[in-house]
Amino acid sequence: MLVLGDAHASEPEKRDALLSTYRALEPAAVLQAGDLQRYDLPAPTWFVAGNNEDLDVIDALRAGEEPPGTRNAHLLASTVAEVEGVRVAGLSGNHAPTRYDLPRSELSGDRRRHFTHEDVERAAALSDVDVLLAHEAPEGLLSYGYDPGCEHVNTLLETLSPDLCLVGHHHRHREAEIGGARVVSLAPAWERVYTLETDDLSLDSRPTPAGNSEETTERSGP
Repeated sequence: MLVLGDAHASEPEKRDALLSTYRALEPAAVLQAGDLQRYDLPAPTWFVAGNNEDLDVIDALRAGEEPPGTRNAHLLASTVAEVEGVRVAGLSGNHAPTRYDLPRSELSGDRRRHFTHEDVERAAALSDVDVLLAHEAPEGLLSYGYDPGCEHVNTLLETLSPDLCLVGHHHRHREAEIGGARVVSLAPAWERVYTLETDDLSLDSRPTPAGNSEETTERSGP
């Protein structure tokens, strides 16, 4: 299974990198960690919304609709899907403390990009989760002289007990064990791509086909 970090595919060079990855690897299924910005895709792709998306498309996908110009785009918004035998749950959006306690129905305009307490509560009620996919990172994974992580992702790790958590947003590869889960912050899709082994949930990574012809791989996980 192909795993991708942030794509930012509204930018032509990054869109080309994304599509060349699909062409080169011909995946049967893809997981993507947000800031996708392209929803007509060559292979079935399960993704969480990031803070940079077409929010009208995201709202339609949340409602179970398939708006024009979308193909193979499956939004995980406090929902779970079985992908190649792996149960994948997703928390869409990013965290804004001033909007977190509002009902989702009160978010408008660009503020629709955030998740709320309702989204976290719905995600926490899911069961039998193997992989948690989120745009925001949990606390304890990254540091910029401060911890940019989100405590609500830590809450989901504790509640859902996934084996693996994949996050985007920060555009850098980092790994840690948090709340009993292996947590991986993914490099952006225009730099590196990952493949997930469904039997043991280990990851291989390599340079993005469009950006680097180097064939060496790096392995993480058990």
